[in-house]
Amino acid sequence: MGLPFVLFFPGYVFINVLFKKENTLENIERFALSFGLSIAIVPLIGLLLNYSPYGILLIPIMISITLFIILFAIIGIYNRNTVKEPWFPKINIKELNNDFEWKTSSKLDKFLTVILIITVLLSIFTLGYVISAPKQNEKFTEFYLLGSEGKAYDYPTNVFKNEKNEVIIGLVNHEGKSVNYSIEVWLVNLTYDTKINQTNISNMYLMDETNVKLDNRAVNIDENWTKQWESNYTFSVDTSGKWQQWYLLFKNTDNEKFETLKNLKPEAKITLALNGSIQSLKLNLDVTD
Repeated sequence: MGLPFVLFFPGYVFINVLFKKENTLENIERFALSFGLSIAIVPLIGLLLNYSPYGILLIPIMISITLFIILFAIIGIYNRNTVKEPWFPKINIKELNNDFEWKTSSKLDKFLTVILIITVLLSIFTLGYVISAPKQNEKFTEFYLLGSEGKAYDYPTNVFKNEKNEVIIGLVNHEGKSVNYSIEVWLVNLTYDTKINQTNISNMYLMDETNVKLDNRAVNIDENWTKQWESNYTFSVDTSGKWQQWYLLFKNTDNEKFETLKNLKPEAKITLALNGSIQSLKLNLDVTD
């Protein structure tokens, strides 16, 4: 029932609402349009769910399609009582033979028949590919920074010199294998020259470095998110001024690339972090006496 539920019934009930009279459409036309409209309706339902709090998950999609089918089925049944010659679903062997008689069929019937066959075949091939092909999950690492209370706000941005401040550094490994991570924390004083599109680094200091190995954790969008690795990080700055605190993440998924990035000059690391080549997080710090 899975395929008809998605590829036939949404369009079928919608067609019955639009064309409620007996002679407005032939059976073959209703059948073909039911497939075609279903292919258009289901993605639209998914698009609406994407902008809702529920998201594109299995249960919300099933409930939404079910409600759509029930709603339009009720409207279609009601409409039958408002017309003199309503259309009822029935199978007439003689009419069915006439509908599929290619030589005597109209151009519209032939066109719809071809479209129907192509649609059904494409649906079968697509389903077969999805089932047989191995699922290639996107490989990535969640790298995040939280305030001292474990929330994504209340970061220590306005601080005093030599004052102890705390943040939480977090990692979740979705790389498909165990990974060795290295996190470098840099305190950077830089300016950006918009005229020549250049970043000028005045001073930078390595504040800390952390290494951790994490096993892969599969992504499961049907379950609540849970943390994998978090570390409370306490820091202080002994020089007043406006600083940027950079958290640079190096992951050993490619040993050669990992070593190359780790051995770069500090200024080059920050430059790569600025253009997104190194995964990073940043805190703007205003340090006063």
